[in-house]
Amino acid sequence: MGVINAKPFDFALDPAKAALIVIDMQRDFIEPGGFGESLGNDVARLGAIVPTVGRLIAGFREARVPVIHTKECHRPDLSDCPPAKRERGNPGARIGDAGAMGRILIAGEPGTEIIDELAPTATEIVIEKPGKGAFYATELTEVLERLGITQLVFAGVTTEVCVQTTMREANDRGYEVLLAEDATESYFPQFKAATLEMIRAQGAIVGWTATTDQVVEALRG
Repeated sequence: MGVINAKPFDFALDPAKAALIVIDMQRDFIEPGGFGESLGNDVARLGAIVPTVGRLIAGFREARVPVIHTKECHRPDLSDCPPAKRERGNPGARIGDAGAMGRILIAGEPGTEIIDELAPTATEIVIEKPGKGAFYATELTEVLERLGITQLVFAGVTTEVCVQTTMREANDRGYEVLLAEDATESYFPQFKAATLEMIRAQGAIVGWTATTDQVVEALRG
């Protein structure tokens, strides 16, 4: 058990009951030329956290604590992509259309894959999710129950969308959740800042936040 001097108060991390959830560190969101950049976003912001996320993953692997990765993607026939999601906004290309890295956010396409620097090992679980939250229409609940997990540490992108959605879902299901605040990022810095405040407001109404160094130190005991 390692105590993290987290915000808004200490978080007692139990490696025997914890897992790291790395959200959507995919080529289409992070690499130049991908879907994220095609929407007018500065992907360099997301790319900047890759070394920190890598250090966090390495800390969990060293401690032999489960690492679970997620990917936002859809079936090739788009049967799990509601029109309300696909048709929203005014992008030059939509989910399922041909992009620079294959069909956009379609399972099995190059752009959907996790970036090489953070590639899962052969034994790590990868959850393919059709929504923003990682619990919706996935096997994540069953996976966590099978592993005996009650605490979740989060990293990944984007802070205010898929990361926060999954944290709120986890909170509603009774998990203790903590976000590694320097291992997550948004295309919009003000959105990240607001999300961190929302998560830890009112006595950790959603969860805790801490730095990657604090989490890794706690894992080492």
